Amino acid sequence: MNKRFIALAVALGLLSASLGVYFASHQALPVTATATSTAATPSIAATTPEGKAVAQLMAQQLKDSDGKTQALSQWQGKLLVVNFWATWCGPCVQEMPELSALQTELKGAAVQILGMGIDSPSNIADFTKKYQISYPLFVAGMEGSEISRQLGNQGGGLPFTILITPDGKVVKNYLGRLKMEELRADIAKFSSEK
Repeated sequence: MNKRFIALAVALGLLSASLGVYFASHQALPVTATATSTAATPSIAATTPEGKAVAQLMAQQLKDSDGKTQALSQWQGKLLVVNFWATWCGPCVQEMPELSALQTELKGAAVQILGMGIDSPSNIADFTKKYQISYPLFVAGMEGSEISRQLGNQGGGLPFTILITPDGKVVKNYLGRLKMEELRADIAKFSSEK
């Protein structure tokens, strides 16, 4: 009886994990966030639930992949591509080389990609030793998962990516593996809006 219980628990766990991966990889359609004009001031953007979540995110001081604490506020005033990911998430790891190439392309532009690792510091440090990533990776842990929910990721799936305008407003979010052509078009669109 005990062996049956353990086998059933393992089977249910594997099924749940498989369903999570399936839905995360098949629900990659971007969702446009409901928001006001992109010309909103930071104080107006901060009055919405998403605006408050952005303010909370930007107030964070997180350890980067080298273990150094950095204030996310140093990137305020730029168009931000904030990517929530984990080392154990296949689609997350698959899109990272493309995000890294995109950050290299955007060098000198007022656009910054930030990686928020929903993972342990040691896993993120090991990951960055294996792969050359051209944008900052941070250890966000479980708090990062909660912030991603506040920013529109109600199901908690990964990868989850948001675009934040320089005035602190979420203008688009994406659940699942990114389509880089679409992301590039959105970056061009929101970079040109004043």
